[in-house]
Amino acid sequence: MSRIEENLKVINDKISRACEKAGRYVEEIKLVVVTKSATPEQIKEVVGLGCTELGENRVQHLKKVAEDVAGYVAELPAAKRKKINWHMIGHLQRNKVKQAMETASLIHSVDTLRLAEEINSIAAKMGVKTKILMEINAAEEVQKYGVPIGAAIHLAEQIETLSNVELCGLMAMGPLTEDESQIRLCFSRVRELFIEMRGEKVVGKQFREISMGMSNDYHIAIEEGTTILRIGSAIFS
Repeated sequence: MSRIEENLKVINDKISRACEKAGRYVEEIKLVVVTKSATPEQIKEVVGLGCTELGENRVQHLKKVAEDVAGYVAELPAAKRKKINWHMIGHLQRNKVKQAMETASLIHSVDTLRLAEEINSIAAKMGVKTKILMEINAAEEVQKYGVPIGAAIHLAEQIETLSNVELCGLMAMGPLTEDESQIRLCFSRVRELFIEMRGEKVVGKQFREISMGMSNDYHIAIEEGTTILRIGSAIFS
């Protein structure tokens, strides 16, 4: 068993235990493998191990890595080929939207109306409906992107008027601290906001995802309701 295979096993075991503790099903959790720190060989290995949800922080790298992976998958025996879903998880500039949309099946990091409108405009030209998440700055850290919690509902109402954008949920990063109580508080706020937005019918039925939890805090995120984990270093280290 390789180091990456061992790491994936450890992570999946921890996911199972966290789900059991929270009274949740493992099937509720989607693991997105973040490839930004991985070599091409490592990325091919995780794909070969059955990982089909991959995430990238930078648009330029997203395009290149996706092309490499597509070439690798095409060379596999037909029975082993699987569709790879790419997630754009990093900050997205408006001038890079089209490039991101050409590859990513879900954009996690929408935090302004102008960005949502740009995605909507390009999606209309492409004849598609683009799935997005709203990024929330629940930790209120000035160095992070994201919508303040108090402004999230209003932004969601505005995004819901865009015909070629599908708001599928929320995304957040935990605070830069080792204090688990602070991380839990942050994730709890996001979950409460998610419940409020659904309860008040600000959003549609497609609003089902919460993307939070990374290599150092994913067990807490599971207990606080996440549906998508974004894990990189814990897999490739």
